[in-house]
Amino acid sequence: MIQDIVKKQREYFNKGTTLNYDFRLKSLKKLKNSIKKHENDIKNALFQDLGKSSTESYMSEIGMVLTELSYAIKHLKGWMKSRKVRTPLAQFHSKSFVVSEPLGVVLIMSPWNYPFMLAIDPLIGAISAGNCAVVKPASYAKNTSNIIKQILSECFEEEYISVVLGGREQNAELLEQRFDYIFFTGSVNVGKLVAEKASKNLTPVTLELGGKSPCIIDHTANLKVTAKRLAFGKFLNLGQTCVAPDYLLIEKSVKDEFLKLLKKEIMKMYGEKPLENNLYGHIINEKHFDRICELINKEKCIFGGKHDKETLKIEPTILDEVSLDDAVMKEEIFGPILPVISFENIDDAVKIIKTFEKPLALYLFSNDKNIQKRFLQSVPFGGGCVNDTIIHLATSYMGFGGVGYSGYGSYHGKKSFSLFSHEKSIVKKYNYIDLPIRYQPYSKKKEKLIKMFMK
Repeated sequence: MIQDIVKKQREYFNKGTTLNYDFRLKSLKKLKNSIKKHENDIKNALFQDLGKSSTESYMSEIGMVLTELSYAIKHLKGWMKSRKVRTPLAQFHSKSFVVSEPLGVVLIMSPWNYPFMLAIDPLIGAISAGNCAVVKPASYAKNTSNIIKQILSECFEEEYISVVLGGREQNAELLEQRFDYIFFTGSVNVGKLVAEKASKNLTPVTLELGGKSPCIIDHTANLKVTAKRLAFGKFLNLGQTCVAPDYLLIEKSVKDEFLKLLKKEIMKMYGEKPLENNLYGHIINEKHFDRICELINKEKCIFGGKHDKETLKIEPTILDEVSLDDAVMKEEIFGPILPVISFENIDDAVKIIKTFEKPLALYLFSNDKNIQKRFLQSVPFGGGCVNDTIIHLATSYMGFGGVGYSGYGSYHGKKSFSLFSHEKSIVKKYNYIDLPIRYQPYSKKKEKLIKMFMK
């Protein structure tokens, strides 16, 4: 069945229908209208899968997708235009330009933590660039996957955009097919498998992964504002966010004051009994619930720590005086636990960060411009914020992606269009003049002229 879908899509792509601007624009508008029509269905699905509130569902998933769609619709014509570039004098007389063409049939594999946004956002780029696409939503978020299938089936024919539901068996079968591009969001381990499978067909891949993204706070930070912004970024979606601050590195002189403020902000946002808060959400399933609970060291827990297996909820939890040998520092947490490590010298903070693989994100809270400059220039990470958390991915004006073990490839806005396109470099030569110096027979005189052009 999957093999048949890919075959049909390749045949459809080869007809050239998707090359047309009007076709792409109509597809984007159709998708946008369908999402608006099904807004409540999407919210209900996200609530069932992750316990997301209506506001959080719109803010962190539906609204971001609609914004990205609006941006693509507005800029599509400009993206599709050929781009003129300068021509070397040696190629006189001609003009040079770059033409973007779609890659063909692409595969988009999305995760369960933001199951709607992370399936549709890359699809917007694939459609804008003129590709056919197979979308494989996350099996753990089955309700959201079902509504994704419903929306895309209403909008598009299967030979153009198709949705494949299922789990590991379907993933394995998809990775045996030859696609022209694979876009994967998920864990490092699965990302390695995707890259390995893709290499057999020389298929290029974008990997959006994760890692241990640090948050650093020094004594110059506005502690009150920092507490609010850290609480938001860390505990949004119960920490099940690939760019969530994974651990906190804080200057020792301000640690106690800051932790008091952080506790107040957490209680202000989620209440004194977050396990009873219907707007707080829950862990995706029992397997991940058990894994996260095992990371809570009761001896180091200074806030939260309670959990309810029946509802799959875990309180916002702070662990203090954590060491790099603790279990919570051995893996990406992907849950509502914040380990705290204090430092006296900023060099020590940098050293700790560099003991891990390059993170997907980094968050620095400091008003010292020299410290800001140091982190931005000498500490590698995918992207991040100064004096805020996670908002760097909520824009269509710049790309989002990882580096090293946190992934590679960047998308959002025009970056998404470029990601799913091939740029053809073209030189158009005119016939009324043809410089003879490049043709045999060669001579010292010709070589001298060539050197004049090619200095």
